[in-house]
Amino acid sequence: MSDSVLYELDGGLAVITINRPEAMNALDVATKVALRDTVIEAAGDPAVRAVLLTGAGERAFCVGQDLNEHLAMLKRFEETGEGALRTVAEHYNPLTRALAGMRKPTVAAVGGVAAGAGASLAFACDFRILSDRAGFNTAFTGIGLTADSGASWTLPRLVGHAKATELLMLPRTVKAAEAMELGLATKVVPADELAATARVFARELAEGPTVAYGAVKESLAYGASHSLDELLDKEDELQTLAGESEDHRIAVRAFIAKEKPKYVGR
Repeated sequence: MSDSVLYELDGGLAVITINRPEAMNALDVATKVALRDTVIEAAGDPAVRAVLLTGAGERAFCVGQDLNEHLAMLKRFEETGEGALRTVAEHYNPLTRALAGMRKPTVAAVGGVAAGAGASLAFACDFRILSDRAGFNTAFTGIGLTADSGASWTLPRLVGHAKATELLMLPRTVKAAEAMELGLATKVVPADELAATARVFARELAEGPTVAYGAVKESLAYGASHSLDELLDKEDELQTLAGESEDHRIAVRAFIAKEKPKYVGR
């Protein structure tokens, strides 16, 4: 694994850190490959029951594409016709699919700026815990590009179509307080409390009913593009899955005994 992405498995919680603080956690090719592969690994690991995604340092969560590397690629393309822009298909799409689609909760701990694909990755998570110094900037049209990493799917579902259009076409920094008002943040905390707060929040999810959480995620995603009748059938399917889980039996027994359930994630 590249040193630009750190991975820690703490009980059932996988902590993934983008580790290029000197570059504001910009995503060069090596980092994109490592991040993609690490998230996919966490998604498929039954020992992982929640994922916490964060960035090293205090300046940024992730500012998206490393533009220095990108400029060199553009120059090579102009000179040789080689090096066409394939990073969306090769890196960002599988990364976003794994992050948004894994059947376990995901949390982004956002300290500093999250821009471009960095903002998109935070939007793809189920929850976003922000430092009071954090901010989101879609940034794409500011460099003549369109949204990627799922932002045109996730952002309208967080803030509505009209506001998403505004933020994508007219990018600006949405600071933490406004992010909270718009629904982009789950919680905003002082900068020096971000790491601890996000880890406690994510750990509680890692100790929760993993099968039920995964079913909720699938149900919400399915319902976004299907009819009510189709969704009702999907809910029936997923409720059967959750109802047959060991965690459901644990929860019912604990409820009757007036005890706190100790879930096992299956």
